[in-house]
Amino acid sequence: MIDTRLSEEQQALQAEVARFAREVVAPVAAHHDETKTFPYAVVEQMAAMGLFGLPFPEEHGGMGGDYLTLCLAIEELARVDQSVAITLEAAVSLGAMPVYRFGSDEQKRRWLPELVSGSRLGAFGLTESGAGSDVASMRTTATRTASGWVINGTKEFITNSGTDITSLITVCAVTGRKDDGRPVLSSFLVPADSAGLTVEPAYSKVGWHASDTHPLTFANVEVGEDALLGAEGRGYSNFLSILDEGRIAIAALATGAAQGCVDESIKYAQQREAFGRPIAGFQSISFMIADMEARTETARAMWHHAAARMNAGLPYKKEAAIAKLVAGDAAMQNARAATQIHGGYGFMNEFLVARHYRDSKILEVGEGTSEVQRMIIARELGLPS
Repeated sequence: MIDTRLSEEQQALQAEVARFAREVVAPVAAHHDETKTFPYAVVEQMAAMGLFGLPFPEEHGGMGGDYLTLCLAIEELARVDQSVAITLEAAVSLGAMPVYRFGSDEQKRRWLPELVSGSRLGAFGLTESGAGSDVASMRTTATRTASGWVINGTKEFITNSGTDITSLITVCAVTGRKDDGRPVLSSFLVPADSAGLTVEPAYSKVGWHASDTHPLTFANVEVGEDALLGAEGRGYSNFLSILDEGRIAIAALATGAAQGCVDESIKYAQQREAFGRPIAGFQSISFMIADMEARTETARAMWHHAAARMNAGLPYKKEAAIAKLVAGDAAMQNARAATQIHGGYGFMNEFLVARHYRDSKILEVGEGTSEVQRMIIARELGLPS
């Protein structure tokens, strides 16, 4: 039986981030959402707290924690602002983690100090317009030259790719073909200021308005031989392992969103009166909130379990997929219920539940859709894929 109890240090960190979320993040979240601006001041304070270095060892400038500790911070941030939470999640699990997991000693020395400190952000370039889960359709290529590689292609929906402090894009590209025609995929570390790399205009999104998201174009981007991350031909398998980890973090984010909807619904139901008494006294409302809480606690238990297995060195692919599936569903269902409880006010953008309603849908899509999670779970159970 895996012990998922939090240590005193983890509990203290969780409380510190919860306070930071309430006192620093929440007061400016609506402004950044409305103006669609990246919260640089908030990110700077997160960096000062060491949040970007939570799961990395001290030798790389990190805090010496583990992945569960990082996810605790992500959950607390997501209760009040999913955009800030995904900024941390993507910067760590998608930006810095590939370098830490697969980089050479020189690559780690070059990139990790600034990424772990949070002074710079990294991005993760996998998805294309015709190739997300279907990697066989990937069109971005990296062609070997006498001095390194030349990268050509496009990437879509890349988080943290266009901020003023973005320094690195990790790119998955086709470097050859197998005998059966399937692509050989490798990954590369591409400096954000590389000639030929264009950060296209930001998307107009339904939610996550304060999260930085752009398409990227690579036109004859030249990188050295030392830009290859890990072994040639291992790009996709390495990215899959990063996505397995990331699904636990996304599950934590979704749990935080679900919890935020519970918090706001309890507060509103106790204040809002109808027919001479608070609506919290009506069974239809109290049962709705009870269901929201049950979904949230289930989601939290699942991501804690997946993270504990990961920390223990046990297989966790299935558990990570279950956690993301359950938590993404909880976030979306809770957002819908919270909006219903708030009535007309739930449709007003100044209310947090309205933002959660817009933000939460992507949690059923990003880093593997709910359908992909079901496919992974079925495959891990030995069912035909």
